[in-house]
Amino acid sequence: MPRIFYALFVCLGVVSAVESPAQEIDSLHCLLPEVDAVEVVLPSVVTSAAPLRQVDRETIERLGYAGVADVLKYMSGVDVRDYGGVGGLKTVSVRGMGAKHTAVSYDGVLVSETQSGVVDLGRFPLNNLSAVTLAMGLGGDGVLHSAREHASSTLLALRTISLGSTMTNVELKGGSFGYAGASFYHRYRPAGKWGIAFNGDYLRSDGMYPFTLVNSGVETRERRRDSDVEVFTLEANADVLLGGGKLDTKLYYYSSERGLPGAVNLYNKENRERLWGQNAFAQAKYVCPLGDSWDLQALFKYDYSYSRYREISANYGAGEQVDVNVQNEWYASLAAGYSPLANLRLSFAADAAYTMLDNNFENSKAPRRLSAWLVATAEYELSRFRFQTSLLAMSVVDKVLNGEGMPSLYRLSPSVGVVVSPFESDVLHLRASVKDACRVPTFADLYYLRLGNVGLKPEKATQCNLGATLFLDGNGVFRNLTFTADAYYNNVRDKIVALPTMYVWRMMNFGEADIWGTDFSASLRLAPMSKVALMLDANYSFQYAVDVTDASAKNYRHQLPYTPRHSGSLAFSVENPIVNISYLLSAVGERYMLPQNTVNNRMPGYLEHGFSLNRSFVFGGVGLRLQAELQNIAGKQYEVIKNYPMPGFQWRLSARVTF
Repeated sequence: MPRIFYALFVCLGVVSAVESPAQEIDSLHCLLPEVDAVEVVLPSVVTSAAPLRQVDRETIERLGYAGVADVLKYMSGVDVRDYGGVGGLKTVSVRGMGAKHTAVSYDGVLVSETQSGVVDLGRFPLNNLSAVTLAMGLGGDGVLHSAREHASSTLLALRTISLGSTMTNVELKGGSFGYAGASFYHRYRPAGKWGIAFNGDYLRSDGMYPFTLVNSGVETRERRRDSDVEVFTLEANADVLLGGGKLDTKLYYYSSERGLPGAVNLYNKENRERLWGQNAFAQAKYVCPLGDSWDLQALFKYDYSYSRYREISANYGAGEQVDVNVQNEWYASLAAGYSPLANLRLSFAADAAYTMLDNNFENSKAPRRLSAWLVATAEYELSRFRFQTSLLAMSVVDKVLNGEGMPSLYRLSPSVGVVVSPFESDVLHLRASVKDACRVPTFADLYYLRLGNVGLKPEKATQCNLGATLFLDGNGVFRNLTFTADAYYNNVRDKIVALPTMYVWRMMNFGEADIWGTDFSASLRLAPMSKVALMLDANYSFQYAVDVTDASAKNYRHQLPYTPRHSGSLAFSVENPIVNISYLLSAVGERYMLPQNTVNNRMPGYLEHGFSLNRSFVFGGVGLRLQAELQNIAGKQYEVIKNYPMPGFQWRLSARVTF
């Protein structure tokens, strides 16, 4: 990262700390005195018609999560693919559907990645996030959403901290393997009608962690190479009350340089590949009530992405291969909600996006894509019954500069969800949902040099879920218990995979997958004595995800690659006046690295343990929060992806000052 950006980052942090004359401490770990509850508001994870996982800011800080991928790793039904180290790509596959079926929204607007279809979760720092929500199927509660959100099989929603009263915090971080970082956050609200916030985050790591390389019975002690990373993020948010509604705007800039850690073996211990990336976007969201029955939501976004990939190898005539890709996208959405009756809610949304990809390939196709989405939704609610449905129409038209483009796509996708509360106490909720979805081939699937196939069909998916949620509330030692259980079936058709042809690999529609599974989660809150709180969260998932393409194939009804049958997690924390302590456990069962489930393709399961300690102080109007994290305390070496070793034991320290 250029030194001028680092200097700008430091200066902005200093200016933010100085310019706020009236500031307050924003501590998320102070224990509130007991009060009598007047009415219990049920959490969305209990009342939603489809499975919903949500982690708030308090939980993020209490458990000491290092990134968005760590938050998701402790959710049931979620499989995080990590290619090793701080700089390794991190993606999420939900219920065996694959990473490209998960859309990511940032403050209500989708993050665009038409080129590869996969959003790297390492792009988003946690220091300014207020909640991480994962909606499986129906896209979350409520009906006033953009049409593009309804098109995804799973929606990962990241929401930043609301622009409350004026405050500033600065945080420094350090840890194993050259890990170092700094962040600042400053918000300013001079009056009730508008507010502004600035957020910056810098992170670097050399990623040279030790590991044991085993090959044909020979063990050597090595250090991971090409896993270094340097990342800089800068963001500005503003809100203003306008015309009876609220306008939220965001400016975002992200820059990274990283080595690409390749697979390791006895003869190849380093990978001479690097990737430079930049992303900048501007977005606006306006929500306004129109009378007692209507609501309006308008979204606009411009997105720019740049990537430069370089591989040094004697296989190339010039000694290296350099690929440059530039993506631009314009996106707009308009949604309206209407309530003709007290218990009936209707909404309509229309979205459009124009995406352009340019690169330095010879005879580049330079694809242009015009996408449109229309959706109509309805939600009907009685005292103990809620029904919601939607119908999505999607159109995708590609144009290319050279050769042929993908045939135009037009598709209808319906969804239905039901929630029933059989008891007046609202203790138990039963839910069922069905959704049809499809994944449109990405630019890389269609047009990548030598690999792309313009004749690809979209992946089609049917998602079915049947579940129950239980919520018990109290105000003594026992505070609350939340329990959810879901059984699901996903069917994926025309799966897009890379298959070898006579000379090169090529993208093709090949395959059908049946995915059966169950998810269980439990959350318990206790207050055994004054100023002491105990919290326990546990998750377990079972997935039977098999290939059903060809009954005569050797891998027929074999488990899909890198999909464990069993996985689970446990998070336990104790909050007290001395030091808050958290324990994290993540467990993943055996998986297979290739479609055939043979002994040679089997990868062993693993357990990962971690501890987090934190304590908050107040000194004359200034807050100080100290945190220590110990990850993989057993020092167990394991691999999420074959030949991509993960770090062993590592530590991190952080200190945050709040004005």
